[in-house]
Formats: sequence, C-alpha cells, structure tokens
Amino acid sequence: METAIGVFASRDHAEKAVKELRERGVPEDSIVFLTRSETDAKTIAKEFGAYVGGFVGGAAGMTTGVVAASLLLPGVGTIFALGFGAAALLGLAGAGAGSAAASATAHDAEAPKPAEGERSEDVAFFREVLTEGRSLIVVRSKSTEVTRAACEVLDRLGLGSQERTQVKMQTNTRQVGDITVVDITGRITLGEGNVMLREIVREMAARGNNKMILNLGEVQYIDSSGVGELVRTHTTVRNLDGQLRLANLNKRISDLLEMTRLSAVFNIEKDEDSAIRSLAGDATPQAVA
Repeated sequence: METAIGVFASRDHAEKAVKELRERGVPEDSIVFLTRSETDAKTIAKEFGAYVGGFVGGAAGMTTGVVAASLLLPGVGTIFALGFGAAALLGLAGAGAGSAAASATAHDAEAPKPAEGERSEDVAFFREVLTEGRSLIVVRSKSTEVTRAACEVLDRLGLGSQERTQVKMQTNTRQVGDITVVDITGRITLGEGNVMLREIVREMAARGNNKMILNLGEVQYIDSSGVGELVRTHTTVRNLDGQLRLANLNKRISDLLEMTRLSAVFNIEKDEDSAIRSLAGDATPQAVA
C-alpha cells in the first residue's frame, strides 16, 4: 500500500486538490480529508458529490459508503474526516481516536480496512499538523499509477518542496555499534526512494536493529509519497520499540519539514555525532528546525 500525504494551509487549495484528484482518476475510496474546521469539511464534501448535514454522534452519512466523522484528539480537540476511506484511516488512528472512530468504522462496513501492521500511521503526525491549523489530504492505494497521479496534484497544490532534482536516490547503510546509519542522496519520491527506504527498514527490523539514523544532508527533494514514507518509517521504528533520528538536514528539507510540521514529530539532530549521542543516551533528544 502506497501513501501520499499533502498538507494544506489554504482551504481553496485543498478543495482544488480534491477536485483534481477525482479528475485524474484517483478513486474516491483512496482519498481522505482531515481538518479541524467543520466549515471546511462541509465545503470540500461537495467535491465528493455529497451533502453533509452535520457531524452528529461521531458519524454522519454522506453517499453510500462515504463516511463523515468527527473525533476528539487529545491536545487538539475535535477534528473532522471525510471520504470513502475515512473509516479505514480512522481505524489507523485507533487508540488515539476514541469512540467516534469506532462509530465511523461501524457506519461504513464496506470501507477499506487497514492491513495488519499498518495501524496508527501516524496519529502523532496528524495531531501536530492539525494543531497548526493546517489540513491534510491522504491518498492510500495499492496502485503505483494512482499514487503517482496523486503525488502530482498534492506536490503542486500542497505545502512542500516545489523545486525538483533529477538526481535519483542512492543509499549507503552502515553500522555504528547497534545503530543503523542510512546515508541518502538525491530524492525520496514514489517508485524509487520510498521503496528503497521501505526495504532498508524491513531489513533492519529482520536483523533486530531498532535504532536508526537517516542522514539527509544530500537529499534535495521529497515528494508527497516521500513524506508518507517518512511517516511510515517513523511508525515502523516506533512499533519496534525503537528510536529514529534525522540528521544533517539542508535548508530546503528543513523548510519542508517545518512547513508540514513534521519537524515537531521527528527527533531531528544537527549532525550524525549528535544523533549517535542522542541514541546512546548521552544527550536529550531535541527537535531542531
């Protein structure tokens, strides 16, 4: 399952993105919109061809199979989720979502359910983004072509790095004691960077390694699928009771993480030595811009 995540500061851009996603043939059951604004949710619901009378009791019907749900996130307040895939995504939020998510899932028995091992992808990320008043469009699909179309829309209309690089992703993996250091160059994008990163994490998990540093100093571009893969990596390492650090961020990637609020989710260190000391317990982990 591929995931592309778009972060939006403007309702107009989010609304346009939903419209273009549908025009590009992205299935409605792959699209979820998350926001703290009920007004924004009702406005964008029109792009799903449905009317929402209100978010009552945690779930309100739209059209057949569509879910519009409200849920309470600690530290954030009420958020609103809509789309054919809303129930599955709220299922991913699981324990953090409370009874409203369960109500939404029950409301749409036909909605796609999260695969085993994909639960909570990642409620901490949603919380940080929504707290800042931004909204999210999440596209999840098994089709690379669908995800590629989604990336083109989300990268253009959402908050992110607009300047692409032609340098393909390359990696070098090395061990520093019990810490896996992954040196990454080029771009983390759909079909190359995200798959390579996923395989590295799987290999690390198979070896029983649960401490990881991503050295991003030579990464020049991350698309919306790459953002989704970073969130997936964060969740996977955490589910292994492990720790992840990002290190050596250049200004372009640092700005991207700051705009999308991923900077508040990840532990970011200024260089590899600081990241190693942090994982070794010699320093208190601290996110930096």
